[in-house]
Parts: sequence; structure tokens; C-alpha cells
Amino acid sequence: MSEVSIRDLRNHGGEVVDRAAKGERLTITRSGKPVAELRPLEREPMSLEVILARRRHLPVVDPDQLRHDLDQVLDQAL
Repeated sequence: MSEVSIRDLRNHGGEVVDRAAKGERLTITRSGKPVAELRPLEREPMSLEVILARRRHLPVVDPDQLRHDLDQVLDQAL
């Protein structure tokens, strides 16, 4: 867990909140001592209807063609 001083939180609040929003847990310190924790909120789970609706908009993928395309791009020596 990363530490952020109150001064940094005050001066760079937007950046600190962005870090938390991306999943980082931050300990806020005052005079080097931990006083609070900033963490991302848990997201509400998606309903099955939303997941199915999103899936309907995905392109159809041919697994054999995908494998062929990857073989053309990737170094076979890896």
C-alpha cells in the first residue's frame, strides 16, 4: 500500500483520487504517521441482462483464423 502525505493530497488531490479509482489503496499520513486510508469503492455487479446485451454487440471470432493471424505476427522462436 502506498503512502501519501496530507500535503500531497491537498496539492495533487485529483491525481491521488485517480490512483485510488484505478484500484490503488493509499494510506494518508500526517507528519509521517498513518491517519486514513483511501481506497476504490467496490463496483456493483452487472446484471445478467446487461452482460448478455453487451455480448450481442461483440464481433464473431473465428478461432482458427485468429490463431493463423497471431502466428503471422508473433515471433515463432518465442
